[in-house]
Amino acid sequence: MKSLIDKLFQKSILQKEEWIFLLSNRNAEIVEYAFEKARELSFQHFGNKVFARGLIEVTNYCKNNCFYCGIRAGNKKATRYRLTKEEILECCRNGNALGFKTFVLQGGEDPYITDERLVEIITAIKEAYPNNALTLSFGEKSYTSYLAYKTAGADRYLLRHETANAEHYSRLHPKNLSNIPRKQCLHDLKKIGFQTGTGFMVGSPFQTVENLAEDLMFIANFKPQMLGIGPFIPHKDTPFAHFPAGSVELTLFLLALSRLLLPNVLLPATTALGTLHPQGREKAVLAGANVVMPNLSPLHVREQYMLYNNKIATGLEAAEGVKKLAECLTAIGYQLVHERGDY
Repeated sequence: MKSLIDKLFQKSILQKEEWIFLLSNRNAEIVEYAFEKARELSFQHFGNKVFARGLIEVTNYCKNNCFYCGIRAGNKKATRYRLTKEEILECCRNGNALGFKTFVLQGGEDPYITDERLVEIITAIKEAYPNNALTLSFGEKSYTSYLAYKTAGADRYLLRHETANAEHYSRLHPKNLSNIPRKQCLHDLKKIGFQTGTGFMVGSPFQTVENLAEDLMFIANFKPQMLGIGPFIPHKDTPFAHFPAGSVELTLFLLALSRLLLPNVLLPATTALGTLHPQGREKAVLAGANVVMPNLSPLHVREQYMLYNNKIATGLEAAEGVKKLAECLTAIGYQLVHERGDY
């Protein structure tokens, strides 16, 4: 199996059967070898830098009813909120004072956040902080909408494909949603000129090893600039409440494989990993991740953006804990940097 890791390291593309074999037959030795090679590639491209992004969770309203998500439209127990433009700009002021050079605006697909309102917010942020990068993550939009955001000054857009397999996608979402328009959105974003991020959940309900192989093949073909991979974690008020969480070990292995597949990709150590394991963030960095996203959202709304059970938003996950986060990364040989960190 080391030969397959070496093949990836040497920039060769694996076939579906090879991915399946690697994922199905992995052992501790192979996983550690993948981590070692992923770190080597990460060092080649980025040195020991880990880029900090300031996350602002703008709204937890969402028109969609994805079966795994705690802010789905059908969750009547969720306490809803929307940040005003002034509140978002206050988050940016706080983040800028802490040294953040990238702001990440994230939210559900909230009909209230029209293109006009979002363009107004983007314009205000870029006028105040012209040298800072701005990443958006507001789901599926039209080509015209994405173009308006880019024209207003947004630099990057995150849209996880969640699963590349159409049948698996249909088991995670209601009938009105399909992965065909989602993939089209990703191609639109790239065409417009966004630094584009995608990604998937590990261990989501009904997921097979074949599904994961297809995810890796999709990523190899699409070549995103950013890639978010995190374990599925159930939420108590969703149809998937009683499904088990995804594997931390498998998620870390997939992070390493992704680094081997896309050596210069921007790869976050996700909040979900930090939620499932107290050293999840550090383990992800040692598996090839090179981005962290401390939370800049107002304290009173952080617990309301609850995508899954026990989502962490304080401690090292909070912007206020950035000094401690830097110390934790220093302890494992890495440096937290407040650079834009463009692709």
